[in-house]
Amino acid sequence: MRRHIMPRNYFLLMALLCLSAPLLAETAEEKGHAIAAESIARDTGWGDMKADMQMILRNKQGEESLREIRIQSLEQANDGDKSLTIFDKPLDVKGTAFLSFSHATEADDQWLYLPALKRVKRISSRNKSGPFMGSEFAYEDLSSFEIEKYTYKYIKDDTINEQTCFVVEQFPVDKNSGYTRRVVWIDQAEYRVQRAEFYDRKDSLLKTLSYSGYNQYLGKYWRPDKMDMLNHQTGKSTELLWKNYSFGNGLNDADFNKNSLKRAR
Repeated sequence: MRRHIMPRNYFLLMALLCLSAPLLAETAEEKGHAIAAESIARDTGWGDMKADMQMILRNKQGEESLREIRIQSLEQANDGDKSLTIFDKPLDVKGTAFLSFSHATEADDQWLYLPALKRVKRISSRNKSGPFMGSEFAYEDLSSFEIEKYTYKYIKDDTINEQTCFVVEQFPVDKNSGYTRRVVWIDQAEYRVQRAEFYDRKDSLLKTLSYSGYNQYLGKYWRPDKMDMLNHQTGKSTELLWKNYSFGNGLNDADFNKNSLKRAR
């Protein structure tokens, strides 16, 4: 009988393959981080933006109140974005303005101008989990998404809004966050957020934010026409209806400072 002789380096090659296999496998944490990085990369370079918004507040009984808002944002190359939110209607909130400087690694800087008091109120980082102007959005929900704000873990693939999505857990780094984690559905076609679930400090489901009506601008950047935040614990909800998006408006840092809050009209 002819004996089969293994190549001299066969066992060495097999050992190397076994050792390298775990190194080549992408962990759930690495995949989650890579998905977030790709989502940010696809939404970089838009410069500045203006938009109009209707905010519809609904209580548990379904009763509604409507607010009309203008928003402008300025992209920052090496930090989080700057944004200015101005309330036009109804009369009791007219002239109220909110200024936010998002940061990648430090606490965000946020200020609220109350025309009735004619004063600018700084929002403490410890109060970032509080409701914004009576809505179901917290102050921290209004911050731009920066990859350093979270750690990540890919969970699974799923289908939502007829889109195949990555499902990723995002864990806030900031100890003052009102959330233990967010679970986010990001579509695999364009890396747009389709849904986000927010879990409170007891790790119970607190809110769900749904996105719909995406349109593309400048041939690259996707923006939703509708965002709906439902609070599962109170039964209240807040709907945001966006329109009149415009980019390249020539905004600069001078349009985003505490003086601009008082000038907001």
